[in-house]
Amino acid sequence: MRRETLVALGLAALPLPGGGAQASGGGGAAAGEGLHLVTMEEITVPIVDADRVNGALRFKLVIDAGSGEVASRLNGEMPVLRAVTLAAGLEFARLNASALRAVDAQRLDHDLTAALKVAEPGLVRVLIVEVDARTG
Repeated sequence: MRRETLVALGLAALPLPGGGAQASGGGGAAAGEGLHLVTMEEITVPIVDADRVNGALRFKLVIDAGSGEVASRLNGEMPVLRAVTLAAGLEFARLNASALRAVDAQRLDHDLTAALKVAEPGLVRVLIVEVDARTG
């Protein structure tokens, strides 16, 4: 779709995939500073229900570091961050996941962001780019 068409539809303020993120404030990055995203390899944790493995919860994350300095620290601390993410993912899967229903991605995002902010207070937020639950 052309940009002129988007403007006519009143959708020009929406960030488009691949079109460069355009923040309208409160996004954690100052104007002109750009995004500082750090990717994390996929994590898979078991879904345990009544003392047996019922499936697997799988997710991929991108961390919004907020600044280049924090992004550099995150890259250096990735093993620690993965351990924290794994622990938070296991806890989420134990309490809130089932292979038979949709994953509450908003709650997972909240839990992972809270856990990772304890490990690295400088990060802005966790972005879940892929999530699914499968039967075992």
